[in-house]
Amino acid sequence: MKIKTKSLYVRIVLTFAFIGLISSIAGLLCSSMYYQSKLLTGNERKAVQIGNEIKTLLEKTPSLAMDSYLAHIANLGYQIYVVNDRKEGAFYGSSFRRGGLDPADEERVLNGELYYGTASDWGWLSVSSLFEDSLRNTVGVPMTVNGERYALFIRPDLQQQLGDIRIIMAVLLGSTFVFSLCLIVIFTTYIVKPIKKLTEATRRLVGGRFDVEVPLDVARQDELGNLARHFTEMAVSLRQLDEMRQQFVANVSHEIQTPLTSIQGFVQAVLDEGSTLEEKERYLHIIDEESRRLSALSKQLLTLAALDNQSRAPDVTTYRLDEQLRQIIILLEWEWTSKGLELTLDLPETTITADEGLLYQVWLNLIVNSMKFTSKEDSIRIAIQVEQPEIIVVTVSDTGIGIMADQVQHLFERFYKADKSRNRSRSGSGLGLSIAKDIVTLHGGTITAESELGAGTIITVKIPKHQLQNVL
Repeated sequence: MKIKTKSLYVRIVLTFAFIGLISSIAGLLCSSMYYQSKLLTGNERKAVQIGNEIKTLLEKTPSLAMDSYLAHIANLGYQIYVVNDRKEGAFYGSSFRRGGLDPADEERVLNGELYYGTASDWGWLSVSSLFEDSLRNTVGVPMTVNGERYALFIRPDLQQQLGDIRIIMAVLLGSTFVFSLCLIVIFTTYIVKPIKKLTEATRRLVGGRFDVEVPLDVARQDELGNLARHFTEMAVSLRQLDEMRQQFVANVSHEIQTPLTSIQGFVQAVLDEGSTLEEKERYLHIIDEESRRLSALSKQLLTLAALDNQSRAPDVTTYRLDEQLRQIIILLEWEWTSKGLELTLDLPETTITADEGLLYQVWLNLIVNSMKFTSKEDSIRIAIQVEQPEIIVVTVSDTGIGIMADQVQHLFERFYKADKSRNRSRSGSGLGLSIAKDIVTLHGGTITAESELGAGTIITVKIPKHQLQNVL
């Protein structure tokens, strides 16, 4: 298996190794601090006490052979060095691996001072002085035997006292570190493996394969389980988005192709020399109507694109909402009067802070839709009320043909038409209500529909009154 130096696997292994190294250093520092503050003074005191016992016995027993006695003491687990005032020295027990005792220190001990050499130069690593086998790492005691001055330097012989234990501890710590590192290397693969699988699944997802299976156990309750669940949701969302995109392209193609086909056909009819002047004029009117449909469709598509990308910067102003609705009613007067529709208006004076141009499109779409799907002598009611101090409710209801209950939930989908026959004299592009929903959502509001086949439709818009500047 080829391992990249920047892979997550290598980084995890190196991270654990670094943590082990830092932990070891921190442990060593803590041990040194504890040894220096709690144990060092006690060890020195014990060494001085042993030196004083040797001194007392030799001074009180002049007949005792000093060399023989010190050799026996050394055999009990000590390293001893004795020097007289002529600077003649002798070693007892195992020899020191390192010397380094300053002659000035010898002279001070000969003159009656005590010498404390343990951990003298180690600082925060004073615990390491336990294992330094040197002459300077001793305790010095002055003594006088048979009238001659001596300096006695002594330290425990750890090789003799703790030799096996030191080896066992070294093997224990070394093997623990090696086995820990090996286990980190092994078990890290189990951490990285599902992530590698997820990376491969993501690569397939990027390639357009939205039916990819999630390679992780979504039932896991850890971070990987959360990642698997979120990945599943993302894959489903992308698949739905792709289906919507394909459906959107198909709908746009249909909406554009139909008028283009109609225009091409009637252009050929106009060019036909057999057509009468009246027929050519009628064909030209149809071509003009279909061209207007194409123009309206292109404008709606641009509006949708702007709303989706939020590239349409809202122009927030404060204006009279009731007056805006009355202006639309006046604009559409010819349509509702020609159908003999009865209009009921309940429009109290209402001020709103919003994008006047965008909301104009909302009300125009809703009212035109209501008029389009009502028959002669039907009625339409447009009302404003304040549901809460900061919420305005606009209702557009009619007694028209209505739609079936199972179609209501799809009314605000793009290109959705409850009129499946796509009667061009009645149904539009299917984008009006979708645009209205996007605009209302942009303003922090909601839009809902209620309808019953043969009984009419009610569209309700709830929109904030004053807090739109924060929402937008």
